[in-house]
Amino acid sequence: MALILPRIEEKSQVAVIGAGLAGLSCASALVKAGMQVKVFEKSRGVAGRMSTRKGDGWQCDHGARYFTARDPAFQEQLAVWLEQGVAAQWHTEIGVFENQAWHPSKPSDARYVGTPWMTSPAHHLAQSLEIQTSHTITSINRVQEQWQLHTAEHGLLDYEPDWVICAIPAPQALALTKAIDPAITELHDKAKTEGCWTMMLRFNEPIAMPFEAAFINEGILSWVARNNAKPQRTGEEVWVIHAQSQWSQDHIDADPLAIAPQMIAAFIALGGKAPAEYAIHRWRYASSDTGYQERFHCDFERGIGYCGDWLHGGRVEGAWLSGQALANTIITAR
Repeated sequence: MALILPRIEEKSQVAVIGAGLAGLSCASALVKAGMQVKVFEKSRGVAGRMSTRKGDGWQCDHGARYFTARDPAFQEQLAVWLEQGVAAQWHTEIGVFENQAWHPSKPSDARYVGTPWMTSPAHHLAQSLEIQTSHTITSINRVQEQWQLHTAEHGLLDYEPDWVICAIPAPQALALTKAIDPAITELHDKAKTEGCWTMMLRFNEPIAMPFEAAFINEGILSWVARNNAKPQRTGEEVWVIHAQSQWSQDHIDADPLAIAPQMIAAFIALGGKAPAEYAIHRWRYASSDTGYQERFHCDFERGIGYCGDWLHGGRVEGAWLSGQALANTIITAR
């Protein structure tokens, strides 16, 4: 029997909470279909974990490392980004450190990065969207078939959409909707979200390592990479290092001043050096269960949906696909 979906008005207004790749993907698909969409983002800019930190004379991608493209739909989107110059293939050889030795990693899918910054693909998607940054949604309420949105910065908004899309990490979605949507509790529990401590290390001169990027399979680190090795990167020598997920989660509430020396010492033990300057960032919700394939969740009765990489394998591609799948379901129901 075919699934019969409730009809959605052609000009339904949709609020998308979160301007990471999933939210931007969902919003852009809805706008392309003629729906009225506003995106609300708590930060000052878009891109979520596809992020780039910029300092005095340096830059560093301190969120997503790179991305791959396996699904045909995402490959089509990637082709657009490549043509527009906001993404490029990353050709550097990636290594692996385990059992106290370095090895080349096994061949895998082509790896891509945003150019000239990791945020560039997200900014490309955002061009056609109405986005309100510095809008932290603290509560949502359903009143007479429409939603009311409260923000930390601006109080109750004079905007009552028909739909709310939560394109935010599972723990944030749980906190926002658990009182009004029972489904979010099970969705959250399946996602198994973990954090990640990340450091950006600036050097006064290039440093030599066996590989310009590598997976670390022992100790407290999980990834090291020379940011300057990526295409179109400029500025001083910068390396990014990520801590291992479980170690990060075990120390997620620790003082950054206590975390930094441990991560730098681990980098030096791999053959690196002490940096001239460093910055540290705590991704409280960085990764999720890569086997979780809910893809998205949609409640037509309440007019609420969820999308994000945590619903579709925990990758950049998964975030984009999750947003597209949710949008297409809503569009089909019109």
